[in-house]
Amino acid sequence: MPKMKTHRGAAKRFRVTANGKIKRGRAFKSHILTKKSSGRKRRLAMPNLVSTADSPKVRRMLPYQ
Repeated sequence: MPKMKTHRGAAKRFRVTANGKIKRGRAFKSHILTKKSSGRKRRLAMPNLVSTADSPKVRRMLPYQ
């Protein structure tokens, strides 16, 4: 059985925490920032967890993490 390949796009976007949950960045923080409040931009900068429904799909793309 050959080695499985890691999905490189997913590897750049997701990290696995020590407890095995998958961390992700938030969307809507790259441009058009002038109309967004500072509190909203601060919250967008914080990482979030992938939902439990989507985590099996992401885990398949990251076989060795």
